[in-house]
Amino acid sequence: MTSIRQRPFSVSSSEYPFASHWFEHDGIAMHYVDEGTGIPVLMLHGNPTWSFLYRNVIRRIEGSCRSIAPDYPGFGFSDHPPNYGYTPQEHSQWVNALIDHLCLDPFILVVQDWGGPIGLSIAVERAQDVAGLVILNTWCWPPPLDMRIFSLLLGGALGKYLNLQCNFFARRIVSWSLAHPESKTSEVLKAYTDPFPTSSSRMGTYVFPRSIRGSAEWLETIEGKLARLQDKPVELVWAMQDVVFGNESIIERWLNYFPDAPLDRIADAKHYLQEDNPERVAAGIQRLLDRLGS
Repeated sequence: MTSIRQRPFSVSSSEYPFASHWFEHDGIAMHYVDEGTGIPVLMLHGNPTWSFLYRNVIRRIEGSCRSIAPDYPGFGFSDHPPNYGYTPQEHSQWVNALIDHLCLDPFILVVQDWGGPIGLSIAVERAQDVAGLVILNTWCWPPPLDMRIFSLLLGGALGKYLNLQCNFFARRIVSWSLAHPESKTSEVLKAYTDPFPTSSSRMGTYVFPRSIRGSAEWLETIEGKLARLQDKPVELVWAMQDVVFGNESIIERWLNYFPDAPLDRIADAKHYLQEDNPERVAAGIQRLLDRLGS
């Protein structure tokens, strides 16, 4: 069911001019944006972001499609359920339920960061519903050494303290992962820290880095099924200053699965490329829409 809720914190309507929608499932309300008409474009975020990340992309493809961007439980305007595990597998179940609730068939999937494994775990199981993919700085295979080290640091005891007590991911990692000063306004940075006012509300930002190691088998299973999507049109849009994903080995791994995918390398963008260069992200989505005749 769809419920009407109050936003738990405020954001500027000039920055985020969208109506709020809530999908209630198992007593938890998940917030999502649903703007426009046409083929659905489902945009999935990572850590510690939310639908706010896609706001400037959504505005640029207005009139071309139906833009849908959810906030996972524990992120953005969604509920912080007390008995929720915040694992990527649980988030994928929520997104899958939202797809069914909104009858998204077919849909375009846009993924970045943890949105990659979350979205692709769904896409490989319902490939018949996927019209195409736009892949931004993500992965879906067992973590290489650098990611395991990151997981040990921010998903271990020190990371638990930093995230739960200091809101480290939202306060520090977001700012460090933006390339342009104009991307780091106080209003924008506040939108990424406000979803996590208390220690308990920050659990999701800690579970994600811990899950890099803990979800290795799940990630291997997703990669093993990517062949189910090889006939889909794909666009790759890549931020080359991303310290984790901005390297040729990861790009080549994606091209091994989707060798015909156009690749747009953005030289001056870091991990959160939707903030650093929403124009190029929107252009990648528009190219896919054009290829589909939408």
